[in-house]
Amino acid sequence: MDPFASPQNLDKELRSLLAQASSNLCDWFAESASQGPIPCSFELPEVYPAKEGVSNDVLLSELQLLMNGSYRPSHPGSLAHLDPPPLSASIAGELICAGLNNNLLADELSPSLSSLERNLCKWFCHKLGLGDLSGGVAASGGSLSNLMALVMARNNSGLETDPKAVFFASHDCHVSFSKAFRIMGLKQESLQKVSTDENGALNISSLRTSLNKIKSQGKKCFAVVATAGTTVRGAIDPLSEIAKFCKKENVWFHVDGSIGGIYGLSEMTSEIVQGLGFADSLTINPQKLLGIPKTSSLLLVANKNHLSSTFSTGLPYVEPITGNDFHGGELGIQGTRSAETLKLWIGLRQLGEKGIEKILLGSIKRRCYLESIIDRSKFKIISGPLHLLAFTPINYSSSQASDWSLKTRNSLLANKFMLSRPMYGDRYYLKAVMGNPNTKFDDLKMLANLINHSIS
Repeated sequence: MDPFASPQNLDKELRSLLAQASSNLCDWFAESASQGPIPCSFELPEVYPAKEGVSNDVLLSELQLLMNGSYRPSHPGSLAHLDPPPLSASIAGELICAGLNNNLLADELSPSLSSLERNLCKWFCHKLGLGDLSGGVAASGGSLSNLMALVMARNNSGLETDPKAVFFASHDCHVSFSKAFRIMGLKQESLQKVSTDENGALNISSLRTSLNKIKSQGKKCFAVVATAGTTVRGAIDPLSEIAKFCKKENVWFHVDGSIGGIYGLSEMTSEIVQGLGFADSLTINPQKLLGIPKTSSLLLVANKNHLSSTFSTGLPYVEPITGNDFHGGELGIQGTRSAETLKLWIGLRQLGEKGIEKILLGSIKRRCYLESIIDRSKFKIISGPLHLLAFTPINYSSSQASDWSLKTRNSLLANKFMLSRPMYGDRYYLKAVMGNPNTKFDDLKMLANLINHSIS
């Protein structure tokens, strides 16, 4: 068998391979509810290439071993992380994306898909209120989107050669910002963390005090990061207030909306993230709630020229674009990129605006319901307006909470519920993420019963 599809005749072996692989995948979905969220054990296939290539039958059997050992996001009890089941259309989009093998580096390598990405980013910008000059670029995950935003902010501030330059974010900001300053060649103190209030949101008064302090030390700030959906409790920083603060201080305003930014797409939920449109840059991750297969992240900017002025070095090995647009490889850190926008576009087309709204509202309803049936006389619950909540025993020491969280998580796994076990403050919590549309209220009743009885 030729391992490459024929460019002239119908490749019947390819058709058969894809049909059987698709059938096996559909079977894997169908059996997910009868399994647990994660396998008890699994067997790996042969890892290294054999001297001679193996047959399609062998490939399919080896693929099945990997599938059997995989995490099952479609399981109704898969509630640990921000990993919902994938949309059916986006699965097809991923397949077509791999088959086309176009490269978003340059328009000549992806004529329709580069144009699709530019226009889809523009649609997101419009829906989220970023203005007429806005635009964006897709990236492989929120960590990279956040990094590119900080590089752009520092470049725009003229502080790209200042080793003492700092940026601010809340104590509950994502770990990607701790990675970012290392990659950018900055010291640990370049990330100035600001205290949060009782709701887990950045304290604007503390931000003012912190900025005045670094000014007195002769340091300059190149960005303030607000979080729209913190990782443990889904808190929202005061976006509009921070935006006003940044405008007054002439500082770049970046919003890490990896978790919550997507709620700005519906009028029914946009009030939750009011102020997104004031951002100079905004990270959103459709993969975390809308069912777009990983990876699907966008970096959106109020002025798309900031992307090209920061990252464009020219691509002398491809034809230039006529007009005001730039090749995709000139709009971010990545050069070669797969056309991930395709699975985002087709997934959104499948959902429609009503389908998007249904997902957003459903996730909040599930969180509210679970929160209402967990026994507050036994547990402290921390949450926000989104679809995340975490809880820990009220009267336990940090050591007791640690033992409880480990024992209870294992007990829940035995009952086919998977929650995560984050450290928050001085103690462990269990966290539930309500982004799985396969989880029904009856499932949540069973989960709450197990939780409530984990403490006598």
